[in-house]
Amino acid sequence: MKRSLLLLLLYLPFLSAFSQQMDGELYNLAKTKSGYRSKRISSYDKNGYNGDRIVGIKPNEKVIICDIQGAGIINHIWFTIAPPPHLINRNDIILRIYWDENDYPSVESPIGPFFGQGWNESYKFSSYALSTGPADGTGMSTYFMMPFEKGARIEIENQADNAIDNIFFYVDYYEVAKLPKDMGRFHAWFNREVTVPVRDPETGGEIANIDGKENYVFADIQGKGHFIGLNYYVQNPSTAWYGEGDDMWFIDGEEIPSMVGTGTEDFFNTSWCPKEPFQSPFFGYPRVNNETGWLGRTHAYRFFINDPVFFEKSLKATIEHGTSNDMNLDIATVAYWYQDKAYPIPAIPDKAGRKLKSLINFWNIHQMRETWKKSKGNNAWGDE
Repeated sequence: MKRSLLLLLLYLPFLSAFSQQMDGELYNLAKTKSGYRSKRISSYDKNGYNGDRIVGIKPNEKVIICDIQGAGIINHIWFTIAPPPHLINRNDIILRIYWDENDYPSVESPIGPFFGQGWNESYKFSSYALSTGPADGTGMSTYFMMPFEKGARIEIENQADNAIDNIFFYVDYYEVAKLPKDMGRFHAWFNREVTVPVRDPETGGEIANIDGKENYVFADIQGKGHFIGLNYYVQNPSTAWYGEGDDMWFIDGEEIPSMVGTGTEDFFNTSWCPKEPFQSPFFGYPRVNNETGWLGRTHAYRFFINDPVFFEKSLKATIEHGTSNDMNLDIATVAYWYQDKAYPIPAIPDKAGRKLKSLINFWNIHQMRETWKKSKGNNAWGDE
């Protein structure tokens, strides 16, 4: 009896590891399933030729990408668009998704930032659930699971000044007779703000920030759910380090956040003021500045696949802009989350509110320095 008990204790760690492996993705992939039918809606040419696209979406025109009836789960969406970004602004091509016959969207974002490209740029990005693939990041895809009970409608609106020549797309989904009760609804929301520095009115220095009232808001959610990810796009007009801002999470109506971070790069699982490209399934920096110091544009992302942030009544998720909000930054974000049902989301910034700031580079800094020298009566040292 004692020998058997000893053997059991010795094997318990291995049994535990095996049980964890038995619930892994590759293990679950081998399971057969009933009640699912794979279906697709795409832009293929229904006449059997190769005109596999939607053609000519005029300014201010909306097109319905799909309008699915009944219950199902979208498992993959892919888009590519012509002309390229330098000819049409992807910040002005708006993606909306409506669930369960609602007349309000639960997903609304410019198409570029949603899939992982900021500032109307085109670059490659690879993560667990979102990617922009070759050529040059023009293939935009997501594998987020998007359940629905009473239908799903995906819409594109062209708010750009010129026409979209072509849209190519796939929407793959599972058709089911009835959706499991515990399946949430996917939500995504774009926000953007040019932040105003907050400083001590007497000293001009740092002030204490306990309540986060001046923080940048990247999620403002009502209802029950869990937060799963963030794309963060920051444009810095100075060479100073932009990333001392702490993330602060206000769960279920908290006045003081119960989750507080230690710095922007820490929140994105990096350290020591990085400016090097890095991509992994859950976090990374697909686009970094190549200017002096931290001048210019940086794209960071983090997905909470194994560590969602849960809330019962509400979630307000924020981040400082610099140390205690002391920096003037151009920040845009897309937040991703699930809720127990489809909720409306806050309005996204309008076209004027999304207008890109000019990219400040080394030569602009040099010109600013010349202006500063003149303000000193040209008595400042340097370039004599």
